Amino acid sequence: MPVTEAATRIVVFLSEDDRIGHRGLHEVIVQRAREEGMAGASVWRGIEGFGGSGRIRTARFPDAAAGLPLAVELVDTPERIEAFLAVVHELAPGSLVTREPVTLARLGGSVAPSLDDPVPRRR
Repeated sequence: MPVTEAATRIVVFLSEDDRIGHRGLHEVIVQRAREEGMAGASVWRGIEGFGGSGRIRTARFPDAAAGLPLAVELVDTPERIEAFLAVVHELAPGSLVTREPVTLARLGGSVAPSLDDPVPRRR
């Protein structure tokens, strides 16, 4: 029987062109999530999309495939996600962010720690 628990997922929509200094904004967000001890983060690269500018970015033309869409997905307890939203606002103040409740199901294999277990934080 799978072990389930409530969690929250946020998705931060960015572009490959979004940067902080010489680093990609997505890299900085993932690094901060790790430093804060978040349960997990993934970056998904889109093959086509548009944002607030309305300009369509696409990978169909390899020579013009710059600034493709990225989605940074983070999952943790509702409280920890709520706290991390302040970090997202600090790093990416104009970004679109979605938030939704999710149910985690741990299916077989080795038992992973619960999201409520204390996680050592790196500072």
